[in-house]
Amino acid sequence: MFPPQPGKRAEIAIIGGSGLYDPEILEDIEELKVYTPYGQPSDNIILGTLKGRRVAFLPRHGRGHKIPPHKINFRANIWALKSLGIKWVISVSAVGSLREDYKPGDFVIPDQFIDMTKKREYTFFDGPVVAHVSMADPFCEELRSKLIETAKELGISVHGRGTYICIEGPRFSTRAESRVWKDVFKADIIGMTLVPEVNLACEAQMCYATVAMVTDYDVWAERPVTAEEVIKTMARNTENAKKLLYEIIPKLPTEPKDCSCCNSLENAVI
Repeated sequence: MFPPQPGKRAEIAIIGGSGLYDPEILEDIEELKVYTPYGQPSDNIILGTLKGRRVAFLPRHGRGHKIPPHKINFRANIWALKSLGIKWVISVSAVGSLREDYKPGDFVIPDQFIDMTKKREYTFFDGPVVAHVSMADPFCEELRSKLIETAKELGISVHGRGTYICIEGPRFSTRAESRVWKDVFKADIIGMTLVPEVNLACEAQMCYATVAMVTDYDVWAERPVTAEEVIKTMARNTENAKKLLYEIIPKLPTEPKDCSCCNSLENAVI
């Protein structure tokens, strides 16, 4: 399903979200245009090296933030990364907070999600082969724990648990919706891009975790937020994300050890 790209390999992928469009931490950079059965990925993949590790970087929205959340070609993105031999995927995304104590500037490494999207392509298995992968624990625990540990070492305010509710976008929630996400669904953060990226990474048997960067409180809080405040927070978040990626990438083992992601299709294919 994922034939390898001739002569081009990498171990670790970074999917950059809002504010993170350029892999400044990488050396020996080259761009690679990947053709997939699902069309074009969001942008060319940038291959580079960090402390001896081969890394692929893909801006989720394209450079210049040209692609809105509901138009991202998630299947092409994940297929392209898998075809490079990627084993670890670190996704970076901007989110709103649904909790007082998850403050703007904080990082959250979610362990659960709720899907409220409506019209996306959620699987590689459209038939005649069908797969029902388990998503009980949707993120790689090995990768999550390393992200949390490294963020703490760097002095980044990080929360090691959280439920990410993914909405369709591109609009933001109404006040009524925001109160439902917070008070009824008990979600902790809200964004527009986790699903189906996480589903597809699971089907591709790659270890996947998200670094969710809080930019502001969602509208349940009824706290007017200026564009200037959001921009300042995003700039700080982006710098912290780069520091986190720079430190964690050399720590990742060549082969995942304690993760079920790599065997997700074992009992799923019919």
